[in-house]
Amino acid sequence: MMAVRRRLLPCACLGLLGLLCWVLVSGAFSPETEHQMEFMDASELGAFQPQSALSDMEFSAISSYRGPGNKDQRSNKELPILLWWSAGLFPHFPGDTERIDCATSSCMATSNRKVQHHKRTASIIFYGTDFRAYEAPLPRPPHQTWALFHEESPMNNYLLSHGPGIRLFNHTATFSRCSDYPLTLQWLPTLSYLLQPAAVPLREKNLWRAKGLAPVLYMQSHCDVPSDRDRYVRELMKYIEVDSYGKCLNNKALPAELEDTATATGEEPRFMSFVARYKFHLALENGLCSDYMTEKLWRPLHQGCVPVYRGSPSVADWMPNGRAVVLVDDFSSPGELAALLRHLDQDDEAYARYLEYKDPDGGVANARLLERLEAREWGVNDMSKPNYLNGFECHVCDRENARLAAERAHQRAPQQAPPPPPAKMANNSHMGCPLPRPGYGDIGDVPPDDGWLQIWPLDYWQSLDQAEGLESLIRHNESDPSLLWQHIQNIAVRRARGKH
Repeated sequence: MMAVRRRLLPCACLGLLGLLCWVLVSGAFSPETEHQMEFMDASELGAFQPQSALSDMEFSAISSYRGPGNKDQRSNKELPILLWWSAGLFPHFPGDTERIDCATSSCMATSNRKVQHHKRTASIIFYGTDFRAYEAPLPRPPHQTWALFHEESPMNNYLLSHGPGIRLFNHTATFSRCSDYPLTLQWLPTLSYLLQPAAVPLREKNLWRAKGLAPVLYMQSHCDVPSDRDRYVRELMKYIEVDSYGKCLNNKALPAELEDTATATGEEPRFMSFVARYKFHLALENGLCSDYMTEKLWRPLHQGCVPVYRGSPSVADWMPNGRAVVLVDDFSSPGELAALLRHLDQDDEAYARYLEYKDPDGGVANARLLERLEAREWGVNDMSKPNYLNGFECHVCDRENARLAAERAHQRAPQQAPPPPPAKMANNSHMGCPLPRPGYGDIGDVPPDDGWLQIWPLDYWQSLDQAEGLESLIRHNESDPSLLWQHIQNIAVRRARGKH
């Protein structure tokens, strides 16, 4: 059980905005794990030097919650520092610096970039969407690790989907199950969220069908995306009726009272009731990457609608049972998919089988899903658990303290304590999203002036150039990130000469 210091303020939204709201109402946390950590030598203790950027900072006068597993008695001025690099993303308030007491150790967390080169700044934490090679904190000292928090779409930063980009990081929290602190089920609050009875019974859905509703709902207002979903939907519309309410392929107007909530990620009751009338929801992610699953998938499952899904190729690993979604990529063509949807629309018994997971007595049969929901330490809008932003921060803190303790032990007694291994580097399994491909058809069939073709494949490969350029900057111990373009050019010249 995790103890949490609470500030009782309302917060009932999902996604990163909801997470930041939750950060404001929650405090530090510490699991009850017994562990005595190794402390610094006396020679390493003491106050900051006068030129230290932290020397004039005001540290929190109120001590954060300390669980029985944390025996760290060091003062604030003795703790390793975690620097949050992304502007505007610091999961504490007020001020820009706070002591965090985690499962086995403590750190100082700050957003003040003046400590970038301080000897006690052990790790810099980046928000993936904001990470830019030409703004990276350089030079990168050898004692400092980098940590990546990226729960959003792969389209936000394809640099992270290339080996040279992702291996810049030593700690990761991404949607991939293979990351160090997985956020795979970030859009699934609880098991009971799945088990809620269908919001609109099947008999009522059939009545809406008789009144003219299409069997399939499509609602998107972000049209130019790497998954090229509109190209597929446009072809699907030739074979089955689809009501499209968003800006993309719009063919139907929303009721006036719902216009402000059509693209909201919050679950506004009127909006939820309206979309629950449809039997099928086209749940097409904006990027295709293993384990990247959003509310587009989980919301219709919650409502008792059948998602027609394309996104994570490994989505079946997380579904409640073997028949809860219709997978676009299981069909050779949109016409073949439409044939199944028409059949299910006309056969109530066959359609109802897709909702059997809602049976509270064993409907959810996926052991992996059940185990991951039970084991994760963070919660979604759950005041009894930490949020995953603070959770990852503590993950980094505990691992950095363990690394530093191993280094000190080796320095004191090199014969008894072996040198610690080099800091672990992330690999493609922590992100590794593939080259965007057309939503329908072969890339050779896409006209040269097509907007999607001119944006996303180019962005993907330019991101690789920037990843390689930044890797080169770090390798050459450069201190000016604006030299990125020169390094990219040098790499291209060497490659053209067959020397790279």
